[in-house]
Amino acid sequence: MTATSPRLKHEVKDLGLAALGRQRIEWAGREMPVLKQIRDRFAIEKPFAGLRLVACAHITTETAHLAIALKAGGADALLIASNPLSTQDDVAASLVLDHEIPVFAQKGEDNETYNRHVQIALDHRPNIIVDDGSDVVATLIQQRQHQIADLIGSTEETTTGIVRLRAMFREGVLTFPAVNVNDADTKHFFDNRYGTGQSTLDGIIRATNILLAGKNVVVVGYGWCGKGTALRARGMGANVIVTEIDPIKAIEAVMDGFRVLPMAKAASEGDIFITVTGNKHVIRGEHFDVMKDGAIVCNSGHFDLELDLKYLAAQAKEVKDVRPFTEEYKLKNGKSVVVLGQGRLINLAAAEGHPSAVMDMSFANQALACEFLVKNKGKLEPGLHSIPVEVDQEIARLKLQAIGITIDSLTAYQIEYINSWTSGT
Repeated sequence: MTATSPRLKHEVKDLGLAALGRQRIEWAGREMPVLKQIRDRFAIEKPFAGLRLVACAHITTETAHLAIALKAGGADALLIASNPLSTQDDVAASLVLDHEIPVFAQKGEDNETYNRHVQIALDHRPNIIVDDGSDVVATLIQQRQHQIADLIGSTEETTTGIVRLRAMFREGVLTFPAVNVNDADTKHFFDNRYGTGQSTLDGIIRATNILLAGKNVVVVGYGWCGKGTALRARGMGANVIVTEIDPIKAIEAVMDGFRVLPMAKAASEGDIFITVTGNKHVIRGEHFDVMKDGAIVCNSGHFDLELDLKYLAAQAKEVKDVRPFTEEYKLKNGKSVVVLGQGRLINLAAAEGHPSAVMDMSFANQALACEFLVKNKGKLEPGLHSIPVEVDQEIARLKLQAIGITIDSLTAYQIEYINSWTSGT
């Protein structure tokens, strides 16, 4: 049931959860020193004073620190969930009560509620949109063209969102600047690889309590998320099979020591299937039909469409909950397939998402991307813009400093050498 607050409008599950959320947010902050330094600077400089900001994100302890940093910078911020199963209700409650940030998100909200929350976000008439999957931006372009004039720009967190933004730009409908946070080195090298790798297996284990050692784990897609997932699964003793459509990534997977098979063959060999492609129906009916009895299927890409769950439901004689976030589909062919987290992001549906240490860098990029948009208001062309290299390197430098690691620097002689084409010796 939606709680009410005398202070601001919101839709969260229960404000009584705020104390637990506060405790968990504080714990996450121990691993987020870079974002804390940015927040402290924002509190002094107020780069977002007078600006309305909407963030569509997974409402987690780490996202809370991003929201708090943006508000410290003067933003009139509002949060909605980017995924119906990714909200941590205690965190949402704490953001409302302790930080007076309006949040419209509840774990398990249906698609109708999710879409209504997107409309509420746009009712805020944002000057900046922090997006995760580009749903808010897409809705703005499709339904509220008149509000684009209010927009300084947007930032995008995910590979899926970047793919959508590129399609928008090709079609000529992306008429404002959008910052590609996902492709910053301090984001995808760490968040996508180490964050997704660890948190995906965390979600699978919490949902099932199975032993991964000795299991055949099929990782569908070998981008940065797939690399991290495959690496972590092998580290826990699994026999990892990779499926790919990109020949270069397939060769990379082979040279990293993994078996590479087409899905048509991997489908009959796998015990656990993890999709991380960002595409639609990468596991389809013909794959479900040949899976082992009891095969476990889950998704760690952005949308649940990676799995053709409509086909699976049509083939099922019975669907029952066997554990939290674990559904068994008993099929007409006599076998069963187990689906985790309703096909949604398993690392957030059944676990807590990425560890705070990697999100520290990801959300440092988000915070500085918002500042970049404001500093360059009116100067940026429509379309996608990369995080400046110097910002990326500064985030890495701050992270190393926070964890007590120092590195070498070039001498004046070395700088002269590498910048000269005549220096042969």
